[in-house]
Amino acid sequence: MRIRSLGVIDDAVVELSPGFTAVTGETGAGKTMVVTSLGLLLGGRADPALVRIGAKSAVVEGRIAVGPAAPAAVRAEEAGAELDDGTLLISRTVSAEGRSRAHVGGRSVPVGLLGELADDLVAVHGQTDQQGLLRPARQRQALDRYAGDAVSVPLAEYTTAYRRLRAVAAELDELTTRARERAQEADLLRFGLEEIAAADPQPDEDTELAAEAERLGHAEALASAAAAAHAALAGNPEDLEAVDATTLVAGAHRALDAVRSHDPALSALTERLGEIGILMADVAGELASYADGLDADPLRLAAVEERRATLTHLTRKYGEDVAAVLAWAEEGAARLAELDGDDDRIGELTAERDELRAELGRLAQALTEAREASAKRFADAVTAELAELAMPHARVSVRITQTETGEDDGIEVGGRTVAFGPTGADEVELLLAPHPGTPPRPIAKGASGGELSRVMLAVEVVFAGSDPVPTYLFDEVDAGVGGKAAVEVGRRLARLARSAQVVVVTHLPQVAAFADRQLLVEKTHDGSVTRSGVTVLEGEERVRELSRMLAGQEDSETARAHAEELLETARAGR
Repeated sequence: MRIRSLGVIDDAVVELSPGFTAVTGETGAGKTMVVTSLGLLLGGRADPALVRIGAKSAVVEGRIAVGPAAPAAVRAEEAGAELDDGTLLISRTVSAEGRSRAHVGGRSVPVGLLGELADDLVAVHGQTDQQGLLRPARQRQALDRYAGDAVSVPLAEYTTAYRRLRAVAAELDELTTRARERAQEADLLRFGLEEIAAADPQPDEDTELAAEAERLGHAEALASAAAAAHAALAGNPEDLEAVDATTLVAGAHRALDAVRSHDPALSALTERLGEIGILMADVAGELASYADGLDADPLRLAAVEERRATLTHLTRKYGEDVAAVLAWAEEGAARLAELDGDDDRIGELTAERDELRAELGRLAQALTEAREASAKRFADAVTAELAELAMPHARVSVRITQTETGEDDGIEVGGRTVAFGPTGADEVELLLAPHPGTPPRPIAKGASGGELSRVMLAVEVVFAGSDPVPTYLFDEVDAGVGGKAAVEVGRRLARLARSAQVVVVTHLPQVAAFADRQLLVEKTHDGSVTRSGVTVLEGEERVRELSRMLAGQEDSETARAHAEELLETARAGR
C-alpha cells in the first residue's frame, strides 16, 4: 500500500510495504500522517480543518495492490473503476470549504463506495475500539462475526421477520388505539353519504336549474319581448295598417328581381335579399313558437327554487358544485368501506402478529444454539492468544443469557418468554479471569487498560484466522502495556504479519523492534509553518530511535545497548 498525502497537515509519501510496519515518532505526529490519511481513503469524515491554512484543498492518494478476483476489485469494477496492473488507485480531495470528492480507478465515485471497499481491504483498530469492546452489543457482534454463516444465515431470516413484526404491530396499534376516532369518522361519512343519496343530485343539475329559474322568473317579460319581435317581423293581424319587416324585404326583393338579369352585381344583391327574407320568416316562426311554449307557472318556479336550495345545502358542506359533491361521495364511499373493514383487518393482523412471534421464537432459538456452539470455540481461541500475549493464566469465557419478560412483550424461546430485539433474544458478555482462582468477570469490570488492549488484540488475531482482510492498522492498541507484555504484543503482531500486512502506530520500543520496517514521523518548524516528515529507519538510525523511545536519549550507551538487544531478541523470536 502506498499513500501520498498532499495538504493534509503535511506533504509526504508513505510506503506501507507488506509485513509488519511500525510508525513511531512524537506523540500525535504518526497518527496524523498515517491514520488520518488512511481514514480519508477509506471513506472517513472529511474535516476541512485538515487542510493547511492558505491551501485550497487537501489530497490523499493511495495505490493498493489487489488481485483481480478480490472482492474490493470486483466491487470497484462494478462502479466503473479500472485496475492498473493489479493496483487499485484511490484518491480523496477535501476542499477548504468542506466539500469532498472521491475517485477510484480513474472514475469519480460516491464517498460511500470507499467505505464499502474498506470492509474488504483494511481493518482499523484504535483505543476507541477497545472502549467499544466493553459494550455488550460489540461483544455480540464479535461472536457473530466469528461464528460466520452459522449465525449470519438465521440472523438474516430473523431480521426480515422482525421488521415485518414491527410493521404489523405498528399498524395494529394504530387500528386499535384510534378505534374511537375511526368510528366517529365512519359515522360522519355514513351520514354524509345518506344525505347525498337522499337528495340524489345529477351531473350538471345545478347549472340546468339555475338557467330554468332565470327563465321562469322573467317569463312575462320574455313573452312580451318575443311577441313584439314577432309583430315587427311578421306583422300584427289586428293592425292592418302596420308595416312589418318581412313585407318590406319582400317588396325590395320583387323590385330587384324584375331587373336582376341586366347586371350580375344587382343579381347577387337580389339573392342576398331572398336569403334575408327566408331567414326573417324562420325567426318569426320560432318567436311565435317560443311565446306560445313559454311557461309562467309559479308552482314550477317554486319547485325549482326548492330543489336549488337542496343542492345549495349539499354544496355548502361537501363541495363547491354538484360535480364536487358527487366526487366527495365517491371518495367517501371508498373510505367508509375501508373503515368498515377495520374489524376484519384487525383480526388478520392479530393472527399474523401471533404467527410472526412464533416464527421469531423459533429463529431466536436457532440463533441462541448457533451462538452457544461458537462461544466455546471463540473463547478458547481468544484464551490461547492471550497466552501468547504474556497472560498465560488468563481465561476468557462467553456468557449468553436472556431476560424473561411478560407474555405481551416477549417471544417464547426454550419454553420461556424472553425479551427480544433486532438481533435476537441473546445478551452476550465476554468474561475474563486474569489469574487462577479469580472468578470470571465482565471485561468492562474486570480488565485493566493493558489487559483490555491485549484482549482486543487477541480478538482481532482470532478474526484474522476466520475472516481475514489484507491489511490491519492498529493505532496505539498497546496503550497501558509495558515490559514483558509489550514484547509479547510485538511478537504476536509479527506473527500476524506473516499472513497479512500489519501497520502499527506505537510508542513502545518493544513493539517497534519486532517490525520488519520502522517509519519515523518527526515535526520540523521554520518559524511560520510546522511540517511532519516521514523517514524510513535502517541500521544505526533505527537503533538511535529505539534508544530515544527507551530512555529519551539517542546517544545513551545503556539505551543503545538495550535497543540493540531488543532488535536481536525480535529477530530471534519472530
